[in-house]
Amino acid sequence: MLKTMDAYRDFLGLGIAGNFALHLAQAGELEDFKEIITSDEAAPKGMFPFYLPKRVAEAKEILSTYPLSSSTIKLPPQEVNVQAEPEVALICDFVYENNKLSKIIPTHFAAYNDCSIRVAGASKISDKKNWGENSKGVSQNLIKIDKFSDGGIMDNYSICSFLKRGEGIHAYGEDVGLKGYSYFYEKLLGWIVEQINTQEDFGPLEHLSSYITACNYPTKAIISIGATRYTSYGEHTFLQNGDEVIIMLYNNKTTNTSSLLEMVEANITLAQDTSLLRQKVCL
Repeated sequence: MLKTMDAYRDFLGLGIAGNFALHLAQAGELEDFKEIITSDEAAPKGMFPFYLPKRVAEAKEILSTYPLSSSTIKLPPQEVNVQAEPEVALICDFVYENNKLSKIIPTHFAAYNDCSIRVAGASKISDKKNWGENSKGVSQNLIKIDKFSDGGIMDNYSICSFLKRGEGIHAYGEDVGLKGYSYFYEKLLGWIVEQINTQEDFGPLEHLSSYITACNYPTKAIISIGATRYTSYGEHTFLQNGDEVIIMLYNNKTTNTSSLLEMVEANITLAQDTSLLRQKVCL
């Protein structure tokens, strides 16, 4: 299923921090969450907004700037380090009861780039996540979810990513199965509902339920479920003008990474069961 970028302008955009082992340490963000205590050691640290479809007085104004692109990452005007963050995005329906989120229904998933500024001392996670247009990425190719539980289509999917710099192509994120996420399927959905309804404005986190109220209870959302681990190259390499970021979700039962990469390089159209995000980095 192909989706144009304009299709998401009325969607709520949320992300999850700390849902893949070791990523926060690689990203230098453990210190940001030192005051965040979770009941489960493996639980994500919290959620953050990357896009609000309406202007919310309590939130930073930049969060109402639409950041998604399927083709471009525009670097911030200031001199800061920026990293791609290979992730899975869930396209979801939200159901509310008595002005509280009661149910999340994931309908599709796609390759996603939670591109992030690496700067110490940011007051909120969202300060690193949206710096304007073309600061985020989502594939136009969505894959339909049959059921978001064991035995469903996502059991057999993996994510891989690469950075093309000059004539070289380098593995940027580890090639991992989606079931490697700390929280996934029903456990993840239950956690998200609880987190959205109860998360307070504390430390790097924000009061999401008040944002949702101010946005008139959006019924559609994009949720990025957490960045995977970097390779050694990805951990120590920041984006530069002229780079190209490649993120792929693929069925590991029917294909492999090397054949996919060869097809991408040859500009061969990938199978519909693959979600490809390819973004050029520019100033």
